[in-house]
Amino acid sequence: MARKPTRGPAGRDPLLIDLALQGGGSHGAFTWGVLDRMLEEGWIEIEAASGTSAGAMNAAVLAHGLMDGGPDGARAALATFWKKVSDAAALSPLRRGPLDVLLGRWTLDNSPAYLAMDIATRVFSPYDLDFGMPNPLAAILAEVVDFERLPRSPVKLFITATNVHTGRPRVFRNHDVSPAALMASACLPMMFQAVEIDGQAYWDGGYSGNPTMTPLIDECVSDDTVIIGINPVQRPGTPKTARDILNRLNEVAFNAVLLKELQMMALLRSVADPGNEKTAHWARMRVHLVQSAMLADLGASSKLNAEWDFLTMLRDEGRRAADAFLAAHGDALGKRSTLPIEYLLEKV
Repeated sequence: MARKPTRGPAGRDPLLIDLALQGGGSHGAFTWGVLDRMLEEGWIEIEAASGTSAGAMNAAVLAHGLMDGGPDGARAALATFWKKVSDAAALSPLRRGPLDVLLGRWTLDNSPAYLAMDIATRVFSPYDLDFGMPNPLAAILAEVVDFERLPRSPVKLFITATNVHTGRPRVFRNHDVSPAALMASACLPMMFQAVEIDGQAYWDGGYSGNPTMTPLIDECVSDDTVIIGINPVQRPGTPKTARDILNRLNEVAFNAVLLKELQMMALLRSVADPGNEKTAHWARMRVHLVQSAMLADLGASSKLNAEWDFLTMLRDEGRRAADAFLAAHGDALGKRSTLPIEYLLEKV
């Protein structure tokens, strides 16, 4: 894959950043697009990536690709991963209905297979029935990522899964990131049995950190954290249908921990002493957000849609959102926050 010319400010010094990558199923292809665009910027260097679910997979593939071939290698690895995801889903019964295809809607709400699965997961657990949906992602990840070399990646990884017994997050770092850890980070408990690692059961990391932010401050030197958001924090109106209510409940649950961490970070930044070596990093921290309003228009069922046209549409929207972010806030990177997290404290 040919490297496009850097579009960053001419002669700009390299800037170290870290990434916070949210989960969201197929909507993680939006994050692919954001990363694809940011990797074109020769002045941006990625120190670390904290990720959950699809964000965790994007983070691991990114770390492998950068180790294997620099920015071009990372872009190629991400493209390969998402194409394999789409290819693996080609024979899945979770397909759009004919009318949705005709009208260009990405929802699976009218798919008989999706409706049947949706009903089944409300009545039975993965331990009651084998839903006949083996998750192919573990094999894909093993093909795309060299996990034995991952500890030597220049990117620090922080992958979050939720301990079923304690409810607390476990953060996997480079040396213990494996296909099982990534599958644990993406384990939706109504669809898949808990993933066991070291004798402990784990569910989706979104319940305890989507993604986990603290290691990006405590274990990194970068002062700039770029959050790539997938789950809408705010929605107008009150959901009235059962489907919309459940969708909003999931969004609230998967955003709650991140918002609490940002509140904590804002509070610590407000009291940190810039002259104290231990707290100076908190005082300097800068937070940024790349997001798209378009994702709020996509229903929850589309997170299971892995059609290539859908994934590449999300990739292109991610590139567009990254372009807009860099045009509006590129000069602020390394200088000031563009996400004023202090407003979170005002609204508690």
